[in-house]
Amino acid sequence: MSNDFRERLNQALKEAMRAKDQRAISTLRLILAALQDRDIAARGKSPDGRITDDEILQMLQSMVKQREESIAMYEQGGRLELAEQEQAEIDVIRQFLPKQLSESETRDAVDSTIAALDAASLKEMGKVMGELRTRYAGRMDFGKASALVKQSLGR
Repeated sequence: MSNDFRERLNQALKEAMRAKDQRAISTLRLILAALQDRDIAARGKSPDGRITDDEILQMLQSMVKQREESIAMYEQGGRLELAEQEQAEIDVIRQFLPKQLSESETRDAVDSTIAALDAASLKEMGKVMGELRTRYAGRMDFGKASALVKQSLGR
C-alpha cells in the first residue's frame, strides 16, 4: 500500500509540472522531501526501511496543522497574500488525506470507542486515544478528540 501512496504523490508532481502549477509543484516537492527525510530516519527501524502509510498520513496532517497556524499568524499581521499561499498549500496536501470526520462523527467515534473499551476514568484515556489513533488514522483531529475523551471520562 505504501508504494501506492508514494506513486500518487509522484504522479501528482508530474501532472503539476505538465500543468506548470508552481504552487502544487513546490508543495509536492516539499512533501516528497519530508517523506524522504522520514524514510532515512526509519532505516533500520522498519522492515523495509520506509515509514508506513499511517506515518505518512500523520506527516501530512502535521503539515496542514503547521500551515493553519501560519495562516492565523499571517492574518493577525495583515499579511493576507502569505495566508493565501499557505491555504493553497493546504489545498494541495488535503488531496492526499482521507475525508476528515465531522465534529459529530468525531464525538460518535469517541463515545463508541469509550463504550467498546468499557473505559470509565481518566486513567484509561491513553488506551482510548490509542484505539482512536488505530481506527481513525488520518481521518480525525486527535487534539479535538483528546478534549472530547477527557470531557467524557472526567464526568
